[in-house]
Amino acid sequence: MTKPSVGRIVHYVSYGTPGGEYTSQCRAAIVTATDPTPDDVPEPGQVFADLAVLNPGGLFFNRLCLQDEADHTGGTWHWPEREEG
Repeated sequence: MTKPSVGRIVHYVSYGTPGGEYTSQCRAAIVTATDPTPDDVPEPGQVFADLAVLNPGGLFFNRLCLQDEADHTGGTWHWPEREEG
């Protein structure tokens, strides 16, 4: 698994709304800091990054985002998928 570096583009997964008016979506994000390890890491080897998320309505800054390549859970980041073609 490749570690992120400052300036790389990743996908941030938005949470969506509880009532389902807005679904969880992938948004472009720029890595602003790497390996910011929280004090209470639940599992060794987890990768965190601080992100500047580019939303249609403006910027959002999120610290300590966990990498999630498998499930793409809201509030996490992952590497952009490769387009076939």
